[in-house]
Amino acid sequence: MPVTGSTRKILRRGLAAAAALPLLIGALASCGYGSQAEDKAEGGADTAQANGRKLSASEVRIGYFPNLTHATALVGLQEGLIGKELGGTRIKPQTFNAGPSAIEALNGGSLDIGFIGPSPSINAYVKSKGSNLRIISGSASGGVKLVVNPDRIKTLDDLKGKKIATPQKGNTQDVAFLNWISEKGWTVDPESGKGDVSVVRTDNKVTPDAFKQGSIDGAWVPEPTASKLVTDGASVLLDETDLWPGKKFVITNVIVSQKFLKAHPDVVEAVLAGTVKTNEWINANPEKAKASANARLAADSGKPLDAKVIDPAWQSILVTDDPLASTLKAQAEHAVKAELIEQHDLSGIYDLTLLNKVLRAAGKPEVPDAGLGAK
Repeated sequence: MPVTGSTRKILRRGLAAAAALPLLIGALASCGYGSQAEDKAEGGADTAQANGRKLSASEVRIGYFPNLTHATALVGLQEGLIGKELGGTRIKPQTFNAGPSAIEALNGGSLDIGFIGPSPSINAYVKSKGSNLRIISGSASGGVKLVVNPDRIKTLDDLKGKKIATPQKGNTQDVAFLNWISEKGWTVDPESGKGDVSVVRTDNKVTPDAFKQGSIDGAWVPEPTASKLVTDGASVLLDETDLWPGKKFVITNVIVSQKFLKAHPDVVEAVLAGTVKTNEWINANPEKAKASANARLAADSGKPLDAKVIDPAWQSILVTDDPLASTLKAQAEHAVKAELIEQHDLSGIYDLTLLNKVLRAAGKPEVPDAGLGAK
């Protein structure tokens, strides 16, 4: 089942591994684990192709999170699908556990292309007054759930007065939860998290322990944290996908340094050709993709995900070339509404020119930028 342009297919049970995502102007951590970046040793799929065609750059530095919603990066690198398109240009992969550290690397010139969530993308673009990055493709949709202690919470109305974790103040899930609370007619102070619901900002690494200890009653979190909590006794009360028109919303997109895009458009186009082929390959080869992604995750983080965590998690994740720009625009509006960021102008945050070129060449439909494309 290939992914064609704006067509999104649900990943089969048991694909594998990577990311979650972030927001808020300032030094925020993402939905991932921690805040450090690591250069990955090259080898196998990450090296330049022998006798490959020469592009304008000898190397491209690609960053991603070792987490479930970055499957395109995991599989594309592990299988060499991105490297094959780059020919003689070598990939230098880097893993990040937080949106701000990835943005810092991009701004500092040590990262060229990154897989990252909508919130840090918005933040970085606004803070730089539109000068540091462009979103050049989609990557994943969905994979966020509200999971709760079923002994304490049985309906959505039962959340009032309870303690619910989100990964970070102002990150993508925090914004979504605050917006949902507002639509319920409840109030919460966005800075302290105190109000009709207590929003407890908790790193995803420690959320399972907090849940087992009873210090939180549930969590609005991305995969695999949601499914990990379910294995610890939580139940899924809400899938965020159900809140969005068409049941799609951006959770991971692909960004590029504007400087690198201007200097090396051929390299960027080659990377996008690789991501498009990777998304298609994932859907056409679900079992192989599962093993491939889990192998990459094991290499990056030290251990693969257990089947009882991967299987339910991947039922709610979609891979897509479409950046779902209208949903990023809505997420930005939710952040403003929650008073986490000021009113801003996102015009020019997208440049889908090269992606649409790749899609046309593959006989696939072009994807839109919701009026936020670079002129």
